[in-house]
Amino acid sequence: MINQSGVRIFDRQAKSYERRRRKLQMAGERSRLLRHARGRVLEVSVGAGNNFPFYPKGVHVTAVDFSPKMIEKAKEAAVEYGMDCELLVSDVERLEFPENSFDTVVSTLSLCAYQNPEVVLGKMKAWVKDRGKILLFEHGISTNPTYAWFQNRLDGLSVKLVGCHQNRDILQMVHDKGIEIENLERMMINSVFLIRGTVRKGL
Repeated sequence: MINQSGVRIFDRQAKSYERRRRKLQMAGERSRLLRHARGRVLEVSVGAGNNFPFYPKGVHVTAVDFSPKMIEKAKEAAVEYGMDCELLVSDVERLEFPENSFDTVVSTLSLCAYQNPEVVLGKMKAWVKDRGKILLFEHGISTNPTYAWFQNRLDGLSVKLVGCHQNRDILQMVHDKGIEIENLERMMINSVFLIRGTVRKGL
């Protein structure tokens, strides 16, 4: 069953996500990460298509979000940027694709929102091909004790207002799933991460 409360929260934010896209918010970070996308790409929790301006030419993107309002905005963005794109309304946590379906899997600022982020990471790893890329732009718990204290205190309010956890240990989850980190950038007091990961299968 889709988390209808979560859908409503993100439906309400669709217009603000679109405004951020039009401002090319976080353009540097998105560009540095997404230039590594190749071939058949799966983008989970696509939002309003905020990554679309930064994909290299020649990729085919399958983009998924459980918010119909977000998908409406992403469709507009796909037309605007001439994307070779298929858009699906679906809950990523319950989505199924055959294993080894994609050359690249992309998630930007979405692991904070899932009820079971470890499950989603496991799906990403299964869906990507051997030696395929998992590209993550995520935020989570900081290594700075003071900042982490505030993140923990504000977590419940953040989930209620914007559907987003502040205190998840992103690097530990990636490590636990056996995703090899090729490149890592840490930002904002070690609470935001650009991760270029590779999946090696059959070892």
